[in-house]
Amino acid sequence: MKKIVKFVFIPLLIIAITIVIFNYPRLNIITGFAAKSVCSCTFEAGRDLQSIEAGDNDIDPIYYAKNEINFEEKSVSSTIFGLKKRKAIYKEGIGCVLVPENNDTKINFKPNRKITKTNLPYPYGNLPQKDTIFSNINYKVLDLAVENAFDCEGYDELKRTRAVVVIYKNQIIAEKYASGFSKDTKILGWSMTKSITSAVMGVLEKQGKINVNQKNLFPEWEQDERSKITLNDLLHMNSGLEWVEDYNTMSDVTKMLFLEDDMTKVQLNKPLIGKPNESWNYSSGTTNLLSGYIRNQFKTHQEYLDFWYNELIDKIGMNSMIIETDTKGNYVGSSYGWATARDWAKFGLLYLHKGNWNGEQLLKESWVTYSATPTNGSNGQYGAHFWLNAGGVYPNVPRDLFSCNGYQGQHVFIIPSKDIVIVRMGLTENPEFDFDAFLKEVISAIE
Repeated sequence: MKKIVKFVFIPLLIIAITIVIFNYPRLNIITGFAAKSVCSCTFEAGRDLQSIEAGDNDIDPIYYAKNEINFEEKSVSSTIFGLKKRKAIYKEGIGCVLVPENNDTKINFKPNRKITKTNLPYPYGNLPQKDTIFSNINYKVLDLAVENAFDCEGYDELKRTRAVVVIYKNQIIAEKYASGFSKDTKILGWSMTKSITSAVMGVLEKQGKINVNQKNLFPEWEQDERSKITLNDLLHMNSGLEWVEDYNTMSDVTKMLFLEDDMTKVQLNKPLIGKPNESWNYSSGTTNLLSGYIRNQFKTHQEYLDFWYNELIDKIGMNSMIIETDTKGNYVGSSYGWATARDWAKFGLLYLHKGNWNGEQLLKESWVTYSATPTNGSNGQYGAHFWLNAGGVYPNVPRDLFSCNGYQGQHVFIIPSKDIVIVRMGLTENPEFDFDAFLKEVISAIE
């Protein structure tokens, strides 16, 4: 027995301890993702734990986490193999905030929103639209295109689409939701939130508070080459700053989202490894750095919190939207925007109408053009925090398409030449979901 313990059990114990030690930081990210996801889906989207774990958290190795919901406290705690407990807490108006490990952070801030209900039909209000039949639309083809975007009941879930909304000439011409979702369900846009952050910058630019050619953006950069980085470079993801955007490893982005209490500082402290405007590199850290820059434009934290809603989000009636913060009260402009599919579509309409919302010019037309103009090194795929089809990513779709894109296939497609906005929310990207074929089918229904 002693020999068995010595030569079998002890080596196995050493191996197990080694594995845990080696993966311990990663476990922190796993349980952080799980707690944050369950918290937001429960208290912000009103969904049940079973659907969350079978959908949003059905990712290797996130599905190993054990999640416990405290409805009285409005919090979620997650562990993996009984280790690395992480906690996310919900606060009305802010959403869910992932609390740093061993930290009893109190969230004592929230935006003051000015929501005005209008007696207008969608999109300028939330009253039902009048039935409008367009003679140039083949509704059978359109309905089939939308139907094909979803999995057939009883078959394997391959496409995993949750919502589709198609708008033509301001009218919803097609709309469909998966089981458990509706027009009132908030859905996480992930990196579509980056486009919201860009729009907030656009509002500031129209108000004369910023200029995209500004340099010397942060005191921390004044004494080195980073002082030459412009807002234009940051908006184009072309700053030359070091950043690794890999969601499958412990990279800059996963550590920022699930370990940091101040997400605006991570990219700020990175060194310059490329030449600005010649080093395109997609970075969620850059967007949160911009969120920090926006905060610096205001005298108080409250003004910063209010501005995003009062000057943009609620002005276009995206009243369901919540942009969650980190524990320091910075909007996580890279990733944490929640809204209904219809409200995401409203954002697309703002850009389709060149920054004009029901007669009020919130963004300059030139800002919308700027947002949809390719940046250096992106092969026609990226503008100012918007994705583009200028390089033909979708070969069977008009080249003037530009879009808000998010993890797992969240999209708001804007096609000015066709007067169309298309929203697709789900859990799959290419190749599981063929976006080129989907868009082509929808467009073909409009003669």
